[in-house]
Amino acid sequence: MTTPSAVAPYNATVVGREPLNSQLLILRVRPDAGEFNFTPGQFAVLGLAGREPRVADALPEDTAPEPDKLIRRAYSIASSSLERDYVEFYLALVAKGGLTPRLFALPHGGRVFLGPKASGLFTLDRVAPGKAVILVGTGTGLAPYVSMLRTALIADSTRRFVVLHGARCSWDLGYRAELETLARIRPNFTYIPSITRAEQDPHFRGQVGRIPKILEQGIVEQLAGVRLDPAAADVFLCGNPEMISGVRGHLEARGFTPDHGKQSGTMHVEEYW
Repeated sequence: MTTPSAVAPYNATVVGREPLNSQLLILRVRPDAGEFNFTPGQFAVLGLAGREPRVADALPEDTAPEPDKLIRRAYSIASSSLERDYVEFYLALVAKGGLTPRLFALPHGGRVFLGPKASGLFTLDRVAPGKAVILVGTGTGLAPYVSMLRTALIADSTRRFVVLHGARCSWDLGYRAELETLARIRPNFTYIPSITRAEQDPHFRGQVGRIPKILEQGIVEQLAGVRLDPAAADVFLCGNPEMISGVRGHLEARGFTPDHGKQSGTMHVEEYW
């Protein structure tokens, strides 16, 4: 790996990397500046120079980047806002991408650029006190919800939280063990995992089907006891744009309204693709 001063203003160190499989990685970085303040649900920018190596599973890039140019992308933060040792990200490998193949190749102790501050309005601040929160996501779109739960469930034992998370197979359900544990010990939290390729994963015992179908079937009401009603709950959507499009129409038909700039509605959307 090239030295930080040679190519880029690297300002953070990899202090943890947890590959879930060849396509999914939990990456923890410690900023040189120490504390990194953010609100759960926000995102931060990671960056590496074009000359950094790419992981072996990557496909050739259509266009090679400039060696000394910093490739930057925004990723939702998964760590609790109370965590002081590192900032955590949940990453999916984009095989022909510019940045994720380089992030996947980072070793423990590797250096990386971390943007100086977090951004974004996709936070629980938009929800009225006392209302239930239904957090719907696909793939690594789960990341902001993990941050919300790790932070909010410590202090809030009354608000109802529901996570509906979709992936192709059970081994793509990141944070599953942690969320199952939270659901056992926190009576105000329900975790609903779902897969779409049951034929490849016959031992999975959760929901099967795409997220829009599961919502339309009333699974959230059945398993969590939370009404899909804007008077009772806000819904967050994060992940595949196709999922978001499919769910949005169903929610709007039930009276949910999207955010409009800084004006909060009852449906909050973050495309994560």
